[in-house]
Amino acid sequence: MNAISLAFTPRYVVLTLCVLVAVVCLVLSFVYSGFLIPFVIAAALVGLGLHDVLQKKHSILRNYPIAAHIRFLLEEIRPEIRQYFLESDTDGAPFSRDQRSIVYQRAKGQLDKKPFGTQLDVYGTPFEWLNHSIAARSPSKAPFRVTIGGPDCKQPYSASVFNISAMSFGALSANAVRALNKGAKKGGFAHDTGEGGFSPYHREYGGDIIWEIGSGYFGCRNPDGTFSAERFAETVANPQIKMVEIKLSQGAKPGHGGVLPGAKVSAEIAATRGVPQGVDCISPPSHSAFSTPLEMMQFIARLRELSGGRPVGFKLCVGHPWEFLGICKAMLESGIYPDFIVVDGTEGGTGAAPLEFIDHIGMPLRDGLMFVHNALVGLDIRDRIRVGASGKITTAFDLARALALGADWCNAARGFMFALGCIQSQSCHTDRCPVGVTSQDPLRMRALVVPDKAERVYRFHRSTLKALAEVVAAAGLEHPKDLQPRHFSQRVAPNLVQRFDQIYRFVKPGELLAGTDDPRFADAWRTARADSFAPG
Repeated sequence: MNAISLAFTPRYVVLTLCVLVAVVCLVLSFVYSGFLIPFVIAAALVGLGLHDVLQKKHSILRNYPIAAHIRFLLEEIRPEIRQYFLESDTDGAPFSRDQRSIVYQRAKGQLDKKPFGTQLDVYGTPFEWLNHSIAARSPSKAPFRVTIGGPDCKQPYSASVFNISAMSFGALSANAVRALNKGAKKGGFAHDTGEGGFSPYHREYGGDIIWEIGSGYFGCRNPDGTFSAERFAETVANPQIKMVEIKLSQGAKPGHGGVLPGAKVSAEIAATRGVPQGVDCISPPSHSAFSTPLEMMQFIARLRELSGGRPVGFKLCVGHPWEFLGICKAMLESGIYPDFIVVDGTEGGTGAAPLEFIDHIGMPLRDGLMFVHNALVGLDIRDRIRVGASGKITTAFDLARALALGADWCNAARGFMFALGCIQSQSCHTDRCPVGVTSQDPLRMRALVVPDKAERVYRFHRSTLKALAEVVAAAGLEHPKDLQPRHFSQRVAPNLVQRFDQIYRFVKPGELLAGTDDPRFADAWRTARADSFAPG
């Protein structure tokens, strides 16, 4: 009796109806064979419902057989429903529809203007703007470039102020790497390899390369995973490689090593990275080639020598302040200086990472950029070290703001992914990218047509720099290097507006050497050590 009453409770009514439909269709099929098809469908649903009731993994399926699958379906398509039907043009994350659209329009060479005024709340916090000049200039037509290479560099590199940030082959598909490099070649800007090595697809079109070397030393490693000077020297001799970048940490997962599962380590990836095929490819959380700031400076000098005097620097997402200041002390003590430092913000990151690392580990770009810039100024060494910035940079305003806060140039990863056709499906880590940007599946990858997407990469870069020229000219300036914190304002409260130079404190040249009372630096500088990353 309980079983009969249970069958007609709301929780089980869908299963009950399927049973009734199956029985009725079975009986009617003896009269008319056309009822066999609905009988098979109903019987299949009954089988599914019985499986749901008997399985022990999902409580909701045991209580709501068949019907609960609708919940899982809606949960699966929830991101698409939000993106296409519910989000406004300005509130999407991590990039809004407006941010994505401007990249798509510029990449495709379409009209990138908007009508009817801003949709942003200009009286809300923290709205930001550039202070324009009454004596505005005509936009410069000269390419905006910066020379990277200190006094010890024999082959300085003239870089665009906007370049492709680090994304590895393996994380990106072969066609994505091809298209990025072909676009970089045409536009005369640099393409960072990411830590996955200098692949054949980076070489195919001859675009300028920044070779990133992570803790796995992919492409320049011994069989035991340590650094191989011989393999490094052999690879870096390629004239396509313009700079060498040591990756200390990245914005997506600072302090966390990466793992490429063995199933994804194909013959191509194995050859590029110098690892066994089909075996988990592990990138340790820290470097084995050095363990102290002084050893790190020696490693930089060694790479510079092995590379024939190319610019050598490092990338990091700032963490413990005394660690970076320890590196600075090692520079002063050893007399060895990197040619450049790239600051990555915790808001950056194309690679998959644990939620805790994405949301709560690492310093945001602006804070990290200003910390690094101020430290170098405070030690009177800023003029010999160039500083790059990366982290959610897609528009000319993003570029201008980072340059005003201390960067010499900027890198973008996801912006160029959008130029390739990325739709922010956020399936990069599943190997099921719907547009072939991050998938190693040959059928998915073929959707990305290299000549077409390379042209889009080129157009996005060209149009963004054209917009930057217009922004800089509106401020009455000639070159982005002239941008200063005083050129930007922010609403910090409903009735209070401050310029960046009023919001942020910038140290004076030599201030750290003279002894500063700035709370951001005083204790950290006192405890920083050149002989250890641990505080004194």
